[in-house]
Amino acid sequence: MKGLSDEGGLFVPETLPKIDIPLRELSEMDYRETAFCIMRSFLTDFTDDELKDCISKAYDEKFDTDGIAPLRKAGNAWYLELFHGKTIAFKDMALSILPHLMITAAKKNGEKNEIVILTATSGDTGKAALAGFADVPGTRIIVFYPKDGVSHVQKMQMVTEKGKNTLVIGVNGNFDDCQTGVKKMFSDMDLRSRILEKGYRFSSANSINIGRLVPQIVYYFYAYCSLLKKGVIKDKEKINFVVPTGNFGNILAAYYAMNAGLPVNKLICASNENKVLFDFFNTGSYDRNREFILTSSPSMDILISSNLERLIYAVSGEDAVKNTAFMESLRAEGEYRITDDMKEKLNCFKAFYASERDTADKIRNLYKASGYVIDTHTAVAASAYDSYLKECGDMSVTVIVSTASPYKFAGSVMSSIDGSYGEMEDFALIDELSRISGVPVPKAVSEIKDAEILHKTECEKDKMMELVEAYLT
Repeated sequence: MKGLSDEGGLFVPETLPKIDIPLRELSEMDYRETAFCIMRSFLTDFTDDELKDCISKAYDEKFDTDGIAPLRKAGNAWYLELFHGKTIAFKDMALSILPHLMITAAKKNGEKNEIVILTATSGDTGKAALAGFADVPGTRIIVFYPKDGVSHVQKMQMVTEKGKNTLVIGVNGNFDDCQTGVKKMFSDMDLRSRILEKGYRFSSANSINIGRLVPQIVYYFYAYCSLLKKGVIKDKEKINFVVPTGNFGNILAAYYAMNAGLPVNKLICASNENKVLFDFFNTGSYDRNREFILTSSPSMDILISSNLERLIYAVSGEDAVKNTAFMESLRAEGEYRITDDMKEKLNCFKAFYASERDTADKIRNLYKASGYVIDTHTAVAASAYDSYLKECGDMSVTVIVSTASPYKFAGSVMSSIDGSYGEMEDFALIDELSRISGVPVPKAVSEIKDAEILHKTECEKDKMMELVEAYLT
């Protein structure tokens, strides 16, 4: 319900549960059944009926495949397609259920105030959160996005949102500016008091909310069990996951899954040219004091990876004082360095990055070899996996986490396949993408083609709080 703790830290489980259901048994379950078995171990204050109700409302006809998160083999890896939801990005996997979890929690806690969701987005969280919370009774949602830092389709998905309880604001800055502004509002006790007096309370739909992370753990178990059912792997055989990473929530969910009992060999952290996480895992130093680069994978254009705080807490021996000192150093100096002992506990991770050229080459080469079209973020991960293979020669079965439909980034994807596509306008490219891939244009894209722009508000990064208060008067 709170999103962040009062002092601005992130909530973590007191202990990570161990999933005691045999993997072979899980492999016979569908996605909803798997979600129940995994999530009940974490969300222990929900009754079984409450949790089943939330799951059934989340993973329904909003997804265009019964499998919810299907696997697709292409080249030398399996691609976990997490983009079959309402907004064709992996954020749907958690944000389809978060509103139901939150409303259930509000009822259980006797919450009388209207819940105001404050969210910063680098592109995908914004629309997924808007879609989840639009017109949900007892809630409002305010989304901040970098006005020049998202793709055309991402922006159109947000600014055409029709929900009566929604507000979308373009910020003259980057994602880190948006995220910092939202965190400041959460930790401003005077603002919180003023808002409470008006009958509102803040919460978050970002991956800093533990209610986002827990549903993401599910699809790592589901992917493993799908491979087990297909006969690709043996029971308890360890596999790799390659995750395109920005705010670190998605790969952190994989880490939690591993610690809850999932057989994982390596977690491969893939970065774009904003390679702050690549540098961290290879040096033990986290340093955001560098140029912010706008890339073709904008959801990963991040220099402050908020969820890394949870990993640092884990490898520090769950030392909250030490963790706070690292985060304060990051805030004040823009950097921190972990100890050698802590770095040794990160051996389950490998980190690689892909340049813009690497990303484009991977999209083109995979399409030419297999006919499979991937988006720019997935291509960063696929390229990072190529680098991992070259360095390590590890032939373990590997799942590349595919976080968005190529339709969300049609311009960059099509230009990567053939430079001549660069002259075409966005929706003509989308039609051409459908032709070459054989995949119908998703409803999430076709419905915005002629949609009216309803959200035109823009602001400077130091005016975010002012706009929020004005909206809630």
